[in-house]
Amino acid sequence: MELKIIYKSWWKILAVVLIFYTLIAGFLLPVPRLAILHETIRNLYFHVPMWFSMLAVMVTSVAFNILFLRTGKEEYDLASVECVNTGLMFYVLGLVTGMLWAKYTWGEFWSGDPKQNSAAIAFLLYCAYLVLRNSIDEEQKRAKISAIYNVFAFPIMVVLLFVLPRMTDSLHPGNGGNPAFGKYDLDSNMRFVFYPAVAGWTIFAFLIATLRYRMRLIEHKRNNINL
Repeated sequence: MELKIIYKSWWKILAVVLIFYTLIAGFLLPVPRLAILHETIRNLYFHVPMWFSMLAVMVTSVAFNILFLRTGKEEYDLASVECVNTGLMFYVLGLVTGMLWAKYTWGEFWSGDPKQNSAAIAFLLYCAYLVLRNSIDEEQKRAKISAIYNVFAFPIMVVLLFVLPRMTDSLHPGNGGNPAFGKYDLDSNMRFVFYPAVAGWTIFAFLIATLRYRMRLIEHKRNNINL
């Protein structure tokens, strides 16, 4: 029985181990001494993985939306909305860690950089998604409209975050002609922390989404029984 529990929980254990490793190694292992960045480059272990995690669960939400539109199963709709909720949580963490990084490298939390402005617009786009869902009472209608909205909102978010900032002047690495961090010749110590950080936080994001989905599903079944 104990081995069975461990077998089912291995990915949860892996997420915790990777995150603790990131927290410890991220602050203790040496990092390159780069102008302007200095020790703030350690934020790479937290800021960038938040965006990877957000994108992973958002892609999954779109996949569940497509499955719902094809089958009409409410479980897919519930899974999709909880992926979006989880994605927005990591979205906020990505914005906050980015603002903190900007404060110590650009001089202010929000400088109106195209990348920051695009991220804010994309965030409002998904806030509108949640408002739309909450404004519709009929379940099937709400699920269909929000599914269609999300299918179109995700590529718009990708354009706002990764395409438009590259077409204009930007302080953000990898945008507006600035080289990405990979071109700064990050040493192996950083790569040994960065990749586990991305994996750990991404798995953790799916863990949260899974727990939220289970809670939403139980609540949904309970409400149907009461009806």
